[in-house]
Formats: sequence, structure tokens, C-alpha cells
Amino acid sequence: MVTKQSVERIVQALGGKDNIVTASHCVTRLRLALKDESIVDKNELENVDIVKGFFSANGQFQVVIGPELVEKAYEQMLAITGIERATKEQVKSVAEKNLNLFQRLVKALGDIFIPLLPAIVTAGLLMGINNVLTGKGIFYPNQAFIDVHQEWKDFAGMINLIANTSFVFLPGLIGWSAVKRFGGSELLGIVLGLMLIHPDLLNAWGYAEAAAKGTVPYWHLFRLNIQKIGYQGQVLPVLVSAFVLAKIENFLNKRVPDAFKLLIVAPVTLLITGFLSFLIIGPVTFAIGKAITAAFVAVFDKVPLLGGLIYGGLYAVLVVTGMHHTFLAVDLQLIASTGGTFLWPILALSNISQGSAALAMMFVSKNEKLKGMALTSAISAYLGITEPAMFGVNIRYRFPFLSAMTGSAIAAVVITLQHVRASSIGVGGLPGFLSIFPQQWGVFFIGMAIALLVPFFLTFVLAKVKKVGQSEQSARNLNFN
Repeated sequence: MVTKQSVERIVQALGGKDNIVTASHCVTRLRLALKDESIVDKNELENVDIVKGFFSANGQFQVVIGPELVEKAYEQMLAITGIERATKEQVKSVAEKNLNLFQRLVKALGDIFIPLLPAIVTAGLLMGINNVLTGKGIFYPNQAFIDVHQEWKDFAGMINLIANTSFVFLPGLIGWSAVKRFGGSELLGIVLGLMLIHPDLLNAWGYAEAAAKGTVPYWHLFRLNIQKIGYQGQVLPVLVSAFVLAKIENFLNKRVPDAFKLLIVAPVTLLITGFLSFLIIGPVTFAIGKAITAAFVAVFDKVPLLGGLIYGGLYAVLVVTGMHHTFLAVDLQLIASTGGTFLWPILALSNISQGSAALAMMFVSKNEKLKGMALTSAISAYLGITEPAMFGVNIRYRFPFLSAMTGSAIAAVVITLQHVRASSIGVGGLPGFLSIFPQQWGVFFIGMAIALLVPFFLTFVLAKVKKVGQSEQSARNLNFN
């Protein structure tokens, strides 16, 4: 139950009302921009009965309260502190001032790709269904389901078309989100993205073959030879082009009279950005994207044990810091360049591991509030949403978080040694196997078993050793920032 006294304790633990610049809330958390996070009394904050956890990420200090209760706590906080009601965007804007350049870059990538997740995950799930229907050896030896049941062939074909749409027109989606993030016109962002994959351009997937044959088409402009190629499935070209487009558009909007904006701003912006994209931005970023892809592929091909151990063990830390969003771009680049990604399967196992560690805490704890939170957050993690488990349970007690990292690392090593890949990005939990190439399901299921059992066992044993069930107040938050 939310009381005025509980919220007053939270405010005091945060350094007093003068330390709170602005505040908003989401479904479960208070989202705060603080003047100085170093003066937060974490021990006191943890002992407030309504506080289920807290963490700092992207310049915001977030206090986990829980659904429904958080709104009541927020209203009490407004009344106690006298601060004005703020939106999440306003809190983000204030909090961003506390970030360094690298943190701002990571945050920008998160702001761009998070809105795209529903389309990308949906596409991944549908492609998983297509994998089940078209994968050989799943239902019949050496044959796919559609080979035996021909009436399902067109059904699978339609699913594949629907699923592929998000990936085929990915630059258009990124263009929309990126230009919006950089402060430009969203419509121009869509046009920019689609322009980079126009049918008149050489398809990016056919570039290597055309280059080998010497048949790459060119524009010959003012003694310049510009490659006439598209950027299907590419991430960096459209990201950089979107940034340039937004800056040019804003520059012109400030200087062109209102009466002429419709005739000048959009046409000039697209024309300049288009030329720069095909002349400089595209070729340079395309090469950078290939180099990044080659580097990841080299590591996971030549030393898969090391790659799996590091990425599997530390992925949860990336989530805590918010840096995991940057790897979504890498996943998409790998899928476009190589036909699959070996990083996303590790993500799915890491999420499962966090859920298993939280589930173990439900069995060892005697605190009814913690038991309920552990169960619901474990289910959430098994379905791909790990924040409740990580911040509400595992990081709070430290050893469940470390146990989950250990299980994730072991599971990741197993699947990377067998070069398990996903054909798409899907739900990063138990349903994640649908995105894995069907012929690799067996190995992935072994990895899933490890991710389910090892963190649970380690957490259970360590909890007994630490006597967590007898002393719930021994928990301390782990702050990575």
C-alpha cells in the first residue's frame, strides 16, 4: 500500500526534493532526473516497503514500484516535492544532459530501434512459423511439411512474404524512426529510406556477384562515377543519411520564408541528401558495415568459445547499461550480409537465464512480496522481457544475477561452438527457438536446457548458503553506472 510516509522516505533517500529535477512514470517505475545521483541513500531506499528495486540508466534514476502502485506513488511525490508533472520525453531530455558523448550515441540508437521492435519481432515470429513449415526433418525425414502437404505451400509462401516485408523495406523503417529522432520530417525519412532501395538500383545482395563480373552500373555525373547500387538490409547508410537529412532540413527551415518552404525545403533537402548518400555516405558506411560484420564473423568463426563466453556472460550487463540496443543494428547487419545472426540466439539464452535465477528466488525466499514478484518476473523473462527479473530481483540480491550470467555464458559457448544462427530476430525467450534455423534446433534446445537449469541450481544453492530465506534484509543493490 502506498502511503505518504513511504513516498516521503523515497524522496529523502533520493537526496531530498531539491535533488529531484523532474519526474515521470511508466507502467512499473518512477523515472527521475536527479541533480546528483551520488548522494542517493541506496540502503534507505531499498528498505522502503513499496520499493521493489532501482537502477540508473541513460541518465535516469528509476525506482521500481510496480503496476498501479506507481501512479499513486507518483501523485504523492508531486504533492510532496511540488515539482510539475512531466512526460517521459521531458525526463529523457533533462537526463540526457548528464550523459557523455558515447552514452548519448547509445541512447540515440536505442531511441531509433526500440520503436521498430514490434515490426521486427513480429516479422521474426512469422518467419519462425515459415521455418517450421519449410524446414526439412522437422515432421518428416529429409522432407519439409510443405513437401508432403502441398496444399500448405502457398500458405507458407504468403507467410514468408508478410514476414519478409519488414526486412525488405528495413531502410524505410529506419529512415522514419531515425529522422524523427534527429528532429526532421518523418515523411522525408521514409522517402529517404525507400530511395536507398529503389528498384532501379542494383540490389545490395547482388553486388558481390556484379563486382566479380565487372557489371556494376554507374551514374556518370560531372566526371564523377557513382555506383548505382541499393542498400537493402543495410543499417549504417540510412542512419547516417537520416542524420544529414534532418540537419539540412532544420537548417533550411530556419532560413527559408514560410511562403516558400513547401517549394524549397523538402526538394532541396532530399536532393542534397540523395547526392551525398550515393556519392559519399553510402559507399563509406557500406564498407564500414562490411568490416564490422567481418570482424564479428571472424571472432565467432575462429574463436567461438571466447566469443560465446564474453557475449553470453556479459549480455545482461549490456542490458543494464542500455548498450544492448546497439547490437540490434549488428544483428540486422549480420542477417542482411550473411543470411543469419549468431548473436541473437545468445540474447534469447541470456533472457531465459535471468528468468531461471528469478524463479529460484521464488522457492528460497520467505518474503511473500518477493515470491510473487519473482514468479511474475520469471515468466516475463521467459517471454523475452527481462527488466522486472533483473532489476526487481536478481540485481537486488547480486548472486542471482551472477548465476544467470554464468548459465548464459555456458549455454552460449555450447551453441557458438556449433555455430547456431537465427534467420531473424524474434521473441528473446522460450519461443526464441522459432527464429533458429530448424536443423540447429537440437543444439539450441541443449543451450536452452543449460540456461534453464544452471542459473536455477546456482541461485538455489547460493541462496541456501547465504541464508536468504532467513534474512531478506541482506540484499543490496548492484549499481553498474
